[in-house]
Amino acid sequence: MVDQAQLEQVRNSKGFIAALDQSGGSTPKALALYGINGDAYANDDEMFALMHQMRSRIVQAPAFTGDKVVGAILFEMTMDRQIDGKPAAQSLWEDHRVVPFLKVDKGLMDEHDGVQLMKPIDGLDTLLARAVKAGMFGTKMRSVINAANAEGITTVVAQQFEIAAQIWAAGLVPIIEPEINIKMADKAAAEKLLLAALMEQLDALPADSHVTLKLTLPEVANVYAPCVNHPRVLRVVALSGGYARQEANDRLAQNTGIIASFSRALTEGLSAQQSDAEFNATLAETIDEIYAASVA
Repeated sequence: MVDQAQLEQVRNSKGFIAALDQSGGSTPKALALYGINGDAYANDDEMFALMHQMRSRIVQAPAFTGDKVVGAILFEMTMDRQIDGKPAAQSLWEDHRVVPFLKVDKGLMDEHDGVQLMKPIDGLDTLLARAVKAGMFGTKMRSVINAANAEGITTVVAQQFEIAAQIWAAGLVPIIEPEINIKMADKAAAEKLLLAALMEQLDALPADSHVTLKLTLPEVANVYAPCVNHPRVLRVVALSGGYARQEANDRLAQNTGIIASFSRALTEGLSAQQSDAEFNATLAETIDEIYAASVA
């Protein structure tokens, strides 16, 4: 059963969703940007422990509250760890009023028809049951679109919605993320194809189900307005996709009704070497900037 207070916050609250879900492949780069190089850890366990320290430091910062941060997407290992002496999801909601989401995909397949589908998510039902027990509100899963290939884009979206139905049936709200590669030459054309595929799937959803969409900031402002206004869509959120924070915020502010769900743009400027006061001040300024772009 979906928590109604959390549902209301995701649907209507001002702010953005923080993406704190770096996984095994992206963790070394995220730590390096944070000022922790590979010689600081000897194995994956030590690496993930350092990553959890970084995430906990972000969550524990005074500015990281539901006043401006609607929700946060967590990595599976984060769900299984504690923040402030409580299970992570419980701490996020009870102490910070931030709605918890869980990254559930297991990475990407090799490119075919200009896209990368998700790898099979083995044990998904078990993971979803764990997520419900842990107090998660929803999930997130990512595919990648590298070319304006209609067949490939249709396949990516169909896979996302097929798994989303399984997630909704388990009592969680899925975030569907068919990321468009920002380096594509034909990015605007791909966005039109993606919009058509999304609308076809959204129109076919049962009246009692909802999804959130996480989309790359588009070339043409408000191209995804039909998704924003669709009755089956709780929220449309934007990924930064490699844009620097200023450009991401500028693009976001041009798209009415879309809020941020940034990862690299959120942690830009944060460092393990900063004092708590410096860290908290930098993060507070970042949160203010992303919030302003999200409510513009």
